[in-house]
Amino acid sequence: MKKTLMFTLLMLTAQGASATEQLYLFNWNDYIAEDTVTRFEKQYDCKVVQSYYSSTDEMMAKLQAGASGYDVVIPTQNAVQALISQNKLALLDKAQLPNAANESSGFMNRSYDPDNRYSLPYAFTTTLIGFNESKLKELGIEADSWAVIFDPAVLAKLKGKVTVMDDAEELFSAALKYLGYSVNDNDPKHLEAAQQLIQKAKPYWASFNSSSYIKELAVGDIWVAHGYSSDMVQARNDAMEAHRPFTISFALPKEGAVLALDNMVIPKDAAHPKLAHEFINYLLEGKNAAELTNIIGAGNPNSASLPFISEEMKSMKAIFPDPATLAKLETLEARSSKSRRLLNKLWTEIKLK
Repeated sequence: MKKTLMFTLLMLTAQGASATEQLYLFNWNDYIAEDTVTRFEKQYDCKVVQSYYSSTDEMMAKLQAGASGYDVVIPTQNAVQALISQNKLALLDKAQLPNAANESSGFMNRSYDPDNRYSLPYAFTTTLIGFNESKLKELGIEADSWAVIFDPAVLAKLKGKVTVMDDAEELFSAALKYLGYSVNDNDPKHLEAAQQLIQKAKPYWASFNSSSYIKELAVGDIWVAHGYSSDMVQARNDAMEAHRPFTISFALPKEGAVLALDNMVIPKDAAHPKLAHEFINYLLEGKNAAELTNIIGAGNPNSASLPFISEEMKSMKAIFPDPATLAKLETLEARSSKSRRLLNKLWTEIKLK
């Protein structure tokens, strides 16, 4: 009986020791190449379990509501700033991250995380306009301005064929830029003016949509989408691969737009911090980082990735903005509690009317 019990215990111990370790990743939708993940799983004999979100608000709401168990999260810079202030992030162990040396200096040591104690840059995107080139040409509409989603005179030709992001910060940022203000403007009068602009345009939109506009644009169900540059690259590629009778293009509005710098962080309650560091270090290797641009279409803050990025991708201003374009782009900052309450109030009013 004792021998049987001992054998059983030994078997259970062996099974536990050989069980595949799991890394829990909380990331934006469609924001990592499948091949990159598969190679990491093979190299480190583990399984990457992915959960997704489609807006910063959604991500923050889940974390603040107590969602836990994530080993690596990919928040945008303003969310990093908020998570640091809420004491939710672990300090990075730079000794375990030798590939951090591959990061471009221009993306490091930002004000939201001086010395990159808690975060390292992952990718950057611009928030812009994706559009059905054929349809807009037929209608005589230029997609070089936020007017294409805010001007009722333009929208009258596009009614029911436009989607905007279901994200208060992103939509208000576009409205503020169209009105000539900064995306980080906290003036109540300017925020209220942005709300009025949005409310006047809302009847012409098909929906608030931060998750499925890639597919809808690629199949031709919508003709204009407000969204991320990486998503628009995917919509363009999907339409091409399906041999659609139209082309999907994208453009940065002349008034300016948001530049989002996404980062890799490790939550304080991460169950697998060593594997999390290995994953981040792996993503910072040049060839792995390049896949994020070549396959996903994201801008890349990793200097070691540049030799492996296609010339086509490097030539796209929406992916790699030139100095003149970059000067018109702004990164979102964490709002004060007072400004956040006002924005939430204005957003709720928009959604309810």
